Formats: sequence, C-alpha cells, structure tokens
Amino acid sequence: MADAALRLTTLAEELLGAPLPVRIRAWDGSESGPPGAPTVVVRNRRALRRLLWKPGELGLARGWVAGEIDVDGDLYAVLDRIAGLLWERGADAQELAHPLRDPRLRAAGKRLLEIVGPWPPPPPPPEEVRRRSGALHTKRRDRAAISHHYDVGNDFYEMVLGPSMVYSCAYFEHTDSPLEDAQRDKLDLVCRKLGLKEGERLLDVGCGWGSMAMHAAREYGAQVTGVTLSREQAAFARKRIAGEGLTDRIEIRVQDYRDVRDGPYDAISSIGMAEHVGSVRFREYADDLYALLKPGGRLLNHQIGRRPEKDESKYRIDDFIDAYVFPDGELAPLGRTVGTLEEAGFEARDVESLREHYALTLRQWVRNLERHWTEAVRLTSPGRARVWRLYMAASALSFEHNRIGVNQILAVKPGESGVSGLPLRARSWR
Repeated sequence: MADAALRLTTLAEELLGAPLPVRIRAWDGSESGPPGAPTVVVRNRRALRRLLWKPGELGLARGWVAGEIDVDGDLYAVLDRIAGLLWERGADAQELAHPLRDPRLRAAGKRLLEIVGPWPPPPPPPEEVRRRSGALHTKRRDRAAISHHYDVGNDFYEMVLGPSMVYSCAYFEHTDSPLEDAQRDKLDLVCRKLGLKEGERLLDVGCGWGSMAMHAAREYGAQVTGVTLSREQAAFARKRIAGEGLTDRIEIRVQDYRDVRDGPYDAISSIGMAEHVGSVRFREYADDLYALLKPGGRLLNHQIGRRPEKDESKYRIDDFIDAYVFPDGELAPLGRTVGTLEEAGFEARDVESLREHYALTLRQWVRNLERHWTEAVRLTSPGRARVWRLYMAASALSFEHNRIGVNQILAVKPGESGVSGLPLRARSWR
C-alpha cells in the first residue's frame, strides 16, 4: 500500500510542531496534506537520504538542484508557506540542522531511515561549490567565488536579465513598468546622485557587463574605469562598448578593487558588489574607496542588507546561497554599513531603500527564466537553471516580507574645512 506521503507528512508535522502548510506527493504515487494546497513532489528517496546526512536547508537544496524535489503549482506559494512557518519558529528552526542536540530529532531521523533505507547519500550535485581553502576574502579566493557566480555564460545572463544586462535591482515608476525602463532609470538615479559632469572620472567597482559605465559615459560624458574579477563579464562589456563607439571614454579592467591605484576619482559607484566583500574586509573596502576619491568626491554604495540579529554572533551565511549562488557572500545590517563608511572618513548624506523595487525586479527575472527554460537548461545545466529559479524566487519573497532589503547610500569625502559640495536641498543631487 502506497503510504510514503502520509508518513512523511506526519513526521514533518511532529518535527515542526505545526500542521504542514503544503501537500506532499511521494515517489510511490501517494499524496498527503491539506487539500488544495500547493504540492511538494518528492520524486526520489535519494532526496531524503540527503536530508539524513545533511539535515536542514542544504540537504533540501541538494535534492532540489538534483531534481529529486520539485513543486507542482506555484513555486512562490510553496516557498512562502514553508518559509513563513520556519520564520515564525525563529531560532527553533535552526535546530533542525543539528539533530544530535535533541533526542526527539534523533528519533525522527531513525524513522526517516526506515522510509528511505540505509544507503549513503548520493554525491552533491556538480553545481555545488567544492571544498574551499584558505582565509576568507583573499584575492585568490574572491576570484574563485566571483568566477563561480558570474562565469556561467553571458548568453544565460542575457536571457535572464534582458538587454540591459544590469544585475541589480531596477527602479520602477509603476509596478508594471517594463524592466528595461526601470533599469535605465536606476542607472540614471545613480548618475544623478553622484552629480556626474562632462569629463569627470568615475570608478565603477564591480562593473558587471558594463551597463553603468556605458550610461555614465553616453548620457553624462564621464570618463569611466570599470573593474571586475570576471573575465567573461569584461569581454562582454568591452564588445558592447566598442559597438557603441565609447572606447575612448571607458576602460574595463579585470582587476581587484584593492589593486586600483590611479586615483583620485571624482566619483565611485559600487552597485551590488559590496555583498562580496565580507565583514572581515569591509573596513578595508571603505578605506580603499575613500583613498581613491578626491576631496568632495561622492560614493554611491548600492548594497543588499539584512535585518540585524538580537545576537549578532548567531548570524550565519545562508547554506544554499553559500554553496550554490554566492560563495563566501555576506550581508550586513544597514547601520553597520553606514557606520563603517563613517569610520573610514566618509560623511553619509543620504540613504534610500529600494526594497520593493528588488522584489519586482526578481519576479521579472524569474519570469524571463521560466519563459526560456529549455534554452536556459541547454546553455548551462538542469541543476544550474534550478538553482537560479529557486534563488531568485525565494529572494523576491524575502524582499517582499522585509527579511532583507537593499539600500543606496550616498557618501561624500569631505573637502577642506568640511565642505561637502552637495546642494542645500536634499535629493536634487546636482
């Protein structure tokens, strides 16, 4: 008699201490859970063996990436219900990743073993970051992390991001504004906040595929230096720049920002790059950018931030994102980021939250990916496409529910006698 789904549902509800908000369909064809609820499909018992050996988020992620766990219906609905339940449980949910601490969880593991059998787990999917060595955020380790994330094919990114090739949140006038328009408006917002003028030198740290550099040069006449650690990004950016006849105004380098020595610059943009820096290096990052600016120069730091923990020592990098998306990436609370910039000598002049804008952006990226699913799988792999679908959909919900945010911080390197060079009226920028 097929009963795997009922056994899994019962076990999950005992562990969570609450009714399961989704249905489960198991490999034997059985189903269990609330009628009409979105359905989690466990296609193969291998997924459960992964959970036995790596309880918690990473075990689930491996099953998803391998295609052993899937969703029948609305992915957002499944993620929202499961994440909401775990979020409400707070720290208790973390205990699921440490079953040896709780006899009840050890007993549950034995019962799960009865369902899936005693075999060891399959190896992790090939999309998972392999063993890392050395101290965090050395130049060598950062290069490897950036390559894992960005060097997966420019064609894949162009399909997901659209023609703008901007890999950061857009700036929407309306919730249904076209993504291309919203990305152009975001780039223009950055340029206006920086107060760019004809001939001024702009350093674009983490320049991606060159979109910010091209907008600043074409629309504001800036002389732009863009740096990235991704060779694929740099090659793509240079080709675009040549195609628009902007090679005399833009230089793209494969270079670590820590090695830039040709300041001073009039302005620096850092859009979606500081998340890669890490807490151990963030003061160094702030010091380096401060040194590269002329007195009165402006920095626009556009960065994802997390909610502060009551006990910051308990902050842990998300297992799934660390293993499959942004190796060694870290998020910091907004207050800490502003504080570190001020410690380096900057004067923080404006902070603008774009949280809702990132949720809208991510939903459009997911839509692009799903619309071109067969091509995405061909360009990368089934596992890589599944990583991106899960990562972007879950991130959209996190922004919507204020679990994470994204902020533009405009900071100034004060001039002599503290002169900022900014207009008296806030947010006129020029």
